[in-house]
Amino acid sequence: MRAARLIRMALLIQSNPGLTAASLARELDVSERTVIRDVQALQEAGVPVRSDRGRTGGYRLAPGYRTRLTTLHPTEAETLFLSGLPSALRDMGLADAADAARLKLTATLLPSVRAAAEASVRRFHLDAPAWFREPSAPELLPALARAVWSDRIVELSYARPGRDSSPPAAVSRVVEPYGLVLKAGTWYLVARLRDGHGHGGGWRTYRVDRVTALAPARGGPEVFARDADFELAAHWEARSHDFARALLRTSVRVRLTARGLGRLPAVVDGAAVEEALASASAPDPATGLVTLDLPAESEDVAFDQLARLGADAEVLAPAALRARFRERAQALAALYR
Repeated sequence: MRAARLIRMALLIQSNPGLTAASLARELDVSERTVIRDVQALQEAGVPVRSDRGRTGGYRLAPGYRTRLTTLHPTEAETLFLSGLPSALRDMGLADAADAARLKLTATLLPSVRAAAEASVRRFHLDAPAWFREPSAPELLPALARAVWSDRIVELSYARPGRDSSPPAAVSRVVEPYGLVLKAGTWYLVARLRDGHGHGGGWRTYRVDRVTALAPARGGPEVFARDADFELAAHWEARSHDFARALLRTSVRVRLTARGLGRLPAVVDGAAVEEALASASAPDPATGLVTLDLPAESEDVAFDQLARLGADAEVLAPAALRARFRERAQALAALYR
């Protein structure tokens, strides 16, 4: 266990000169005192780790020294070749570059390790899109990916969803594109707004398929200085629930049977289900029916979702949505009479 930690520490110092004891402690999930002891152990083993003091200090390897600890173990090679999503790379226009990199990496591996890597590709495949939905790459995704890679400030036009049944509103924003996230087959852009003074403002998340135009920002710098502390995975985990909740722009009052209540999580997104269940009434003593307020992105989305519950769901409000269900029920009754 400690040997593996020492190897990882040496590689971290080699790839990130100037890491402090506190930074290494966070990366390795140990105390700073343990980091200091491990550094001493590396030095005793002949690894020339130096400690620089001061504001820009930290741990470094002696100039020109490179560790010989970069040989992959077969298990590491298997994991590495599982870490990509071919469909995502294709959507971003990076499939050819990824294939070339994979070939170059494979050529450098020992035969035993190469076999392990190839075996993992034959046994596991990551398929991101959901069932029953034709995956399609947003037209502007490759251009956004290039902007993310180059830290290039862009001006994007975006079709913001309207409230209730109102049409989408066209908005324009100047943003610093920090990252792209693929969630259940849908691409999202995580960006920071540029304020009127050209500084980074609040964080925003945009569905890439709603970006209608993209152009370099005008009248200012072409690139932005990326926040060194920003971590895309941690940001997404912290903000994704709030983003999903922000999409729920209308509310539907609905009465459900016990069966409909049990099936609700299968037809409605998690953020909406959580809020709906919090508003649910106690079951009616006579009928067992439960009344709740269901958040939804729009009346159209609510109609599609609740229609899957059939007679286990009765829409009480808004009146326009209830009328749509009445018309659907009458059409079905006439069809099956």
